[in-house]
Amino acid sequence: MTVRTRVAPSPTGDPHVGTAYIALFNMCFARAHGGQFLLRIEDTDQTRSTPESEQAILDSLRWLGLDWDEGPDVGGELGPYRQSERMDIYGQYAQQLVDEGKAFLCYRTAAELNELREAKRAAGDSNALKPSELLLPEEEVARRKDAGEPYVIRMIVPEDAGTCAVDDMLRGTIELEWGMVDAQILLKSDGMPTYHLANVVDDHLMGITHVLRGEEWINSAPKHKLLYEYFGWDMPRLCHLPLLRNPDKSKLSKRKNPTSILYYQRMGFLPEALLNYLGRMGWSMPDESEKFSLQQMQDNFDVQRVSLGGPIFDVEKLSWLNGMWIREDLDQTQLAQRLVEWAFNEENLMKVLPHAQKRMETLSDFAPLASFLVSGTLPIDEESFAAIKGEREDVVKGLQFALWKMEALQQWNRDSIWNELKGVADALDVKVKDFLAPMFVAISGTSASFSVVDSMELLGADMSRARLRHAIAVLGGVSKKGMKRLEKEYQSL
Repeated sequence: MTVRTRVAPSPTGDPHVGTAYIALFNMCFARAHGGQFLLRIEDTDQTRSTPESEQAILDSLRWLGLDWDEGPDVGGELGPYRQSERMDIYGQYAQQLVDEGKAFLCYRTAAELNELREAKRAAGDSNALKPSELLLPEEEVARRKDAGEPYVIRMIVPEDAGTCAVDDMLRGTIELEWGMVDAQILLKSDGMPTYHLANVVDDHLMGITHVLRGEEWINSAPKHKLLYEYFGWDMPRLCHLPLLRNPDKSKLSKRKNPTSILYYQRMGFLPEALLNYLGRMGWSMPDESEKFSLQQMQDNFDVQRVSLGGPIFDVEKLSWLNGMWIREDLDQTQLAQRLVEWAFNEENLMKVLPHAQKRMETLSDFAPLASFLVSGTLPIDEESFAAIKGEREDVVKGLQFALWKMEALQQWNRDSIWNELKGVADALDVKVKDFLAPMFVAISGTSASFSVVDSMELLGADMSRARLRHAIAVLGGVSKKGMKRLEKEYQSL
């Protein structure tokens, strides 16, 4: 048997370090067994998926040094490798399950589903909704069908008490209660498959033999196992890797830690160091060495060396490791070349000069004007905002509203940034100049920089968002109670 693994990211935002973590372990497992590693784009969420996000994923993983044998950009015999290009396939398999009595057409409305769930809660029943509770009388189904009402296709799941045994390469046999497994939607009303159907069908048709994925998918394993049984297919071996954690042991999230690969690239981390650090997340070399290359990890990879304790993603530890790579693996000529490639290249320079040139009288003016563009976390504090009009609470609110707008922004360009920020200022009935004033400090460290909107475009989405979060933090942050109040006010804008 040829080992075949895959990573299947969704192109719905910034490329996440968790995606790189999963990709790294899948690639090392495949290489260690002389197999193949695939990249598949799971873009069934057509409202959030973008070509820009897909390209960022491909570019980021390649920047790290990860490579795949088959994928949307390199092709392969079992493609296409974008789910949006495989739509006819999913519909056929969903209909097959309906025809065989293993799935059913569900015409229940959202209101009806809410009523069913509320009734179960009121009765003290914590089990998931089952087919018998969702099925309508035949005459009502016929009426809704004739009326052209929308429906979804749901899978039939066991309703009797009992457990599903799922074999895991790291955890052994996991027993999961069938009572917690709902009649999962397989095909949505718009004809798009859910993750569960597309994932199973694609893994089978692409010959995936081993699935290494995050432990958040453990509870979905019974659904997937059942689908494999329904189709009569062999299920790939499952391995649920521990989730990356913040230093406080919570799940890694952008609210507490930068999570975008692009952020670390923009900060000046070496790809070798970031990949090395991700390799240490729950895994260790046989000699326990902390610093190792991708090739060394592949040569020594054994999935049984993965620890189930939640690995802590600590940026300070990453910085320490990155420093080791800079000092031990780069001579001065190589370091100079990395600096040029990172920021001091002609392409970057030509983007900055139109803004800096207007304010320059000597060449030595350039460095002070543009230094914030090649800096990491800015050395700002509460005193940096002393000249900003308004109470601290209002300044923080404006920065938080701006951050939320920027986190939702998919098209990162000057016009989009300006339109969103001006929209917030208008909604708050604040002059745009006053609304942007604290953002100048947050983004550039000073109120005398060139256009903050231009600066944000040059810095990129990840660094801009990180600096807004840092500014909010140095101003004292927002309490849990205050955050709820701000979220309510923001939603009303």
